[in-house]
Amino acid sequence: MPKPLLLWSEDLLEYDFGAGHPMAPLRLALTHGLMRHLGVLDAFAVEPVVPADDAALLRVHEADYLAAVRAAEDGHPDPAHGLGEPDNPIFGNIHAAGARVVGSTLRAVTAVWEGHAPRALSLAGGMHHAMPARASGFCVYNDVAVAIAAALAAGAERVAYVDLDAHHGDGVERAFWDDDRVLTISVHQHPGTLFPGTGYAQDVGGPAARGGAVNVALPPRTGDAAWLRVLDAVVLPLVQDFAPQLLVTQHGCDSHALDPLAELSVSVDAQRRAALLMAELADEHAGGRWVATGGGGYEVVSVVPRVWTHLAAIVAGRPIDPATAVPEPWRAEIAELADVEAPLRMTDDVTADYRPWSSGYNPDDAVDRAIMASRGATFPWRGLDPQQL
Repeated sequence: MPKPLLLWSEDLLEYDFGAGHPMAPLRLALTHGLMRHLGVLDAFAVEPVVPADDAALLRVHEADYLAAVRAAEDGHPDPAHGLGEPDNPIFGNIHAAGARVVGSTLRAVTAVWEGHAPRALSLAGGMHHAMPARASGFCVYNDVAVAIAAALAAGAERVAYVDLDAHHGDGVERAFWDDDRVLTISVHQHPGTLFPGTGYAQDVGGPAARGGAVNVALPPRTGDAAWLRVLDAVVLPLVQDFAPQLLVTQHGCDSHALDPLAELSVSVDAQRRAALLMAELADEHAGGRWVATGGGGYEVVSVVPRVWTHLAAIVAGRPIDPATAVPEPWRAEIAELADVEAPLRMTDDVTADYRPWSSGYNPDDAVDRAIMASRGATFPWRGLDPQQL
């Protein structure tokens, strides 16, 4: 049986908005280094990344927008297309770097869909905010939407997309808003408190795909037990019912309490457990076909490398014990880079337990109310009873 596939090239680090920008390529470099020190890379077939061509990008993005991104490479900002705004500064190879990120996720999805790999990881992917004609939220091109569109063009009839980033997966939802072949589920901090300000429970998809968009909007400071309960109450039953031919998941780790841009409180351990749940969903309901991507995550030493190394190990079928020590050579590299204390172990020293939804609904709990709002808005469209499941 072929190994799981990891898409990786050093030139992925060229997706770089410059000094001081939260989307620092260092987070990818440190993650790759931690994976190497822990032996995770050995479990993968590793392929270099080929940039996506225009034909692939045009499945989601408009031709005028591609032209605007190329013009930005020559120093021409275009605020009408979101290029040159504070979140999305322009840089010298912005089109090439963005197309390379898309190429990573596109190859991951294509390889899994065509049976060349059982699972795949696009570590640099997860740029879920980019719109057809606009850069948004650090995202120039929407690699996830382009890759899912390619799977549909290749004959896929049911693709499930689960977005675990603290921010709403608005660009992917928008791309498939009225397409009943794609189920998008986003678990995020409440849009009234966080960019991009979208993703309410009542946003359920277009006329041809009611119930195809699912949003769980969580109050700030939601922690492990409540966050995992959302997956049990909403994500699991919907994916089980949809029975996708392919599961695509986005693992932005900005839901961690240390992240500087969001206000959730989800530990490394809970995010590891979520990745294990996604693996189980893929195996049980998607024929094992699973593509995972990165996404947001801006605490680049303590959080991103550990969460994504756990994710990679799970995609590879070799989960890492949370109690594992962080390798000293990696910690030494951190010490050389900055005056920052690297974590000692691959855990936040929590159990990441939760109360299953089957234990009953608590109307006094804000997260339970968010769960029920999402179930009530979407389950009936899918022929499910939000009270019973």
